[in-house]
Amino acid sequence: EMGLEGKETPSFLRDFLDKCGGYAVIDGGFATELERHGADLNDQLWSAKCLVSSPHLVRRVHLDYLDAGANIILTASYQATIQGFEAKGFSREEGETMLRRSVEIAREAREIYYDRCTKDSSDFMGNESYRTRPILIAASVGSYGAYLADGSEYVGDYGDAVTVQTLKDFHRERVKILVDAGADLIAFETIPNKLEAKAYAELLEEEGIETPAWFSFSCKDESNVVSGDSIFECASIADSCRQVVAVGVNCTAPRFVHGLISSITKATSKPVLVYPNSGETYIAESNQWVKSSGLAEDDFVPYIGKWRDAGASLFGGCCRTTPNTIRGIAEAIFGKLNDKCV
Repeated sequence: EMGLEGKETPSFLRDFLDKCGGYAVIDGGFATELERHGADLNDQLWSAKCLVSSPHLVRRVHLDYLDAGANIILTASYQATIQGFEAKGFSREEGETMLRRSVEIAREAREIYYDRCTKDSSDFMGNESYRTRPILIAASVGSYGAYLADGSEYVGDYGDAVTVQTLKDFHRERVKILVDAGADLIAFETIPNKLEAKAYAELLEEEGIETPAWFSFSCKDESNVVSGDSIFECASIADSCRQVVAVGVNCTAPRFVHGLISSITKATSKPVLVYPNSGETYIAESNQWVKSSGLAEDDFVPYIGKWRDAGASLFGGCCRTTPNTIRGIAEAIFGKLNDKCV
C-alpha cells in the first residue's frame, strides 16, 4: 500500500536482512575502544571530540568492527549536537562540519574495508558471500539526556519544562545534517522515555525525512524503559511511525533482554534489534562501571540464540563491549568466520 514513495521504507530493512542471511550484526562499544587506541575522552563531548582531534582513531574503530563481522556501523555522533559544540566554544559551522564528518568517516571506513576485501579475495577461498556482505552506516542520535551529560539518559526524567516541542527543536538540525551527509539509516539510541520517542516520530514526519530510522530504548527491567514508561507503549509509538524500520533496546543489562523482546514483538511486527551493555552497571555519581551482582554476564554471546528464538533479528553490543564481542555474535549467527577479510 506504500508503493508510491519509491523507496518503500518497510521493505528497506527486510531486504537488507535477506541479503545478510536473515539476521544482521551491529557494532559494539565506541568510547572504550577509542581509549584503547589512545584517545583521551575525559570531556563532555566524549567520543564526539575525536571527530576533530583524531578522525583516524574513529576510522580505526569502525574498521575493527567491520573486521569483526559487523553489518551495521554506528557513527561517532551519539553525543555530537550543535548545542553541545556551541557550548564548548565551537561555531555553528564547526558543529555542522563535525556532524557531517561523523558520517563521512564511517563511509570512508566502509570503502577501505570493501577495497581491502576485493584485493584480498584472490588469496582466499573463504566465505565469499560474507566478504561482500552489505554494510549500512547508521547515524547515531543520542537522547536529549546524552547532551545534558549529567547521566539523565539513564533516568529519563527531563522535568516538566521539557515538552515534545522542546525535544523536536533540539534534535531537528542535527537529524537533517546527518541525513544530508548520506547516512543509510538514523539510529535513535538509548531513548529513555515515551516523550522523546514521540518527538522523534513527529520530527521524521514533519521534516518529510525519507531515510529509514530505528528506535532503540534504554530499559531498567524486563518491561519498562528507564523513565518507567512501558516498553510496549514505547514500541507502539515506533510501530506507528512510517519511517521506523526496526525497534529495540540498547544500553540495557543483558538479563532483561529476553523479556523485552517478548514485549516488543507484541507491539510491532517490525524487525527487533538488541545491543545490550556488557553486563556491568554504570554509576553516574562516581563515573565508574561496576560488575553487576547476581548473574555473571560479562559475556552475553551465549544468549544470542535464545534472543533470536524470541524474535530478535539484529544483534550488537553497547557500553563496554568490544570487537571480540561482535566477532562472537557474528560467529554465533553465521558460524565460524574463516578468512581474514571479515
